Amino acid sequence: MTNREKAEALIRDQIVDNIEQDLPKESTFMGLARKMPNMTSKQTRVPVLDMLPTAYWVNGDTGMKQTSAQAWENVFLVAAELAVIVPIPEAVVDDASFDIVGEIVPRVMEAMGQKVDQAIIFGVNKPAEWPSDIVTLARQAGNNVSIGQTPDYYSLILGEDGVFAGVEDAGYGVNGVVASTSMKAKLRGLKGNDGHPIFAQTMQGTTPYALDGAPMYFPQNGSFDKSIAQMVAGDFTQAVYSIRQDITTKILTEGVIQDPSTGEIVYNLAQQDMIALRVVMRLGWALPNPATRMNEDRTGCPFAYLEPATAYTEYKATFTVKDNASTPAAIEGARVDVEGAKLLTNDSGKAEFFLRPGTYKYKASAEGYKTATGTITVASSAVTEAVTCPANS
Repeated sequence: MTNREKAEALIRDQIVDNIEQDLPKESTFMGLARKMPNMTSKQTRVPVLDMLPTAYWVNGDTGMKQTSAQAWENVFLVAAELAVIVPIPEAVVDDASFDIVGEIVPRVMEAMGQKVDQAIIFGVNKPAEWPSDIVTLARQAGNNVSIGQTPDYYSLILGEDGVFAGVEDAGYGVNGVVASTSMKAKLRGLKGNDGHPIFAQTMQGTTPYALDGAPMYFPQNGSFDKSIAQMVAGDFTQAVYSIRQDITTKILTEGVIQDPSTGEIVYNLAQQDMIALRVVMRLGWALPNPATRMNEDRTGCPFAYLEPATAYTEYKATFTVKDNASTPAAIEGARVDVEGAKLLTNDSGKAEFFLRPGTYKYKASAEGYKTATGTITVASSAVTEAVTCPANS
């Protein structure tokens, strides 16, 4: 008998005309934040309201009227470059039954969206040109909510000292919530005293995830870092971004590709009959945080977050601001700005930040004094930084 084994060489395999895969996921942040006009240079300056005028009651018919002022500050969007090169042998491209380059481009764009979300929301591999990430900015404003041993998620999120309250206390409204997919089960499992689910109304239909009218988003591009936060909520219209160079692709046919760490040549495109797909984009972002009547000193933040069971490691960074007198005196009310996070010094001239390991740029300013700038490095313990602001001549 001529069975299947003997005729195997004559049996043709069927090739399906599509590749089984999920759809590429886009950046969650870029879908929620406010897009500004495209940048025309590496750096874009945005004037932001920094100080509000005030009014005073006049005492009596002949009382003296007091003066006030309004001030603005520049916030900068600096474009950082995100890029990748994918080398492909020409023989592989010629022999493939699919458009390899056409399959790679959407996945590279997905990877770029992932990197943007990770850097802006969590600070993962954040470019040095960018300000602190959203979680770090919220932490300095005290908008972090720890869950404790027996978490009551309803109170932690919507209660008096919950995530939403931290945003509202700064004068903003929550219009979006970004959370890990594991938060879905936590919300579905919330029950009232009568045993009925609080958020799930029916088991037959799709559950629309929203909190107090704010829609929830669960990034599926791998960007959400559960070790840093379980949930990030805030007014995403306060965050802005701008494109300097939209995603561009180019096929390289000549040149060499080097190992960035060693400088050694890895591929020689011409000599090895290869092509390389190069994808590049450049963008910048900022959280201007303008002064409002509920956030006049700009130390508040339009974002807050729910910590994981084990909060990420951070260390106290204490800045002490003094003048340059022969006997230096503490400057009360000086503003210390650490990459976008702002705090005012107390009567001892101190401002305390809570930072993850890294190097941070800072500036300290006070009315009647010159601005001081510098950098501070946080490693594995608390650090202190003495800052001197010379008095104006």
